[in-house]
Amino acid sequence: MTLDAAKAPVSPNVLILTPVKDAAPHLETYFDRIEKLSWPSGNLSIGLLESDSRDATWDKLQAARGRLERRCRRTTLVKRDFGFRMPEGLPRWAPAYQLTRRSILARARNQLLFRALAGEDWVLWLDVDVVAFPADLIERLLAYELDILHPHCVRVAGGPTFDRNGWRDHGRKFLSDFRGAGRPVRLDSVGGTVLFIRADIHRDGLVFPPFRYGVESPTARPTHEIWGRGEVETEGLGVMAADMGHQSWGLPDLEVIHAPG
Repeated sequence: MTLDAAKAPVSPNVLILTPVKDAAPHLETYFDRIEKLSWPSGNLSIGLLESDSRDATWDKLQAARGRLERRCRRTTLVKRDFGFRMPEGLPRWAPAYQLTRRSILARARNQLLFRALAGEDWVLWLDVDVVAFPADLIERLLAYELDILHPHCVRVAGGPTFDRNGWRDHGRKFLSDFRGAGRPVRLDSVGGTVLFIRADIHRDGLVFPPFRYGVESPTARPTHEIWGRGEVETEGLGVMAADMGHQSWGLPDLEVIHAPG
């Protein structure tokens, strides 16, 4: 080994994790965005968990396995149904089903995490319907050297915050309130559309609570308008991270674009 080779920086290994359900219309764009990431294939792994779909999501994932294996050093595809579907005619945000829906999503994220995480250094949670983000997204996130980072998810560039699960001050401030800061800002809660976490924090026990977590935590909201005190799923993860001594951060000026609808 030459001296220059010995001093060459070692790129960390990154695992992209994506839970999917009825995602067939978004998969081609998702695969295309993964292929266009500039992070080297030898340092990139991917895991997807499909649950309770009524469309061809699982079949399309299976068909794309070779494509993903060419792009990534390791690919994990998981089928795990939870037996939950929103009643016909109701939107996914219908209040009566929010606690159940978010609890199932938390369980799906945890199942995927436990099955897919191996020796990676970082986990990039990436929703399948995030349709635009910079090719050097991973490089940008790593450059901040922060353990938990949540970019600003919007539907149109410069528009209002779409992922309002990332907040501060008990849900009174969102990333759009800090636009133009030019730096990371402290958050009490995070969203999961795009979320970057040091893998060892997951290994230490940071998960997505499928139950109301943080009832007595000072960073949790005094009450949720639907289910009362305590936070679930990504918000619960943010509160749990604080309880573990980790600060969550938001990037108000690093925008990622969510699909319409």
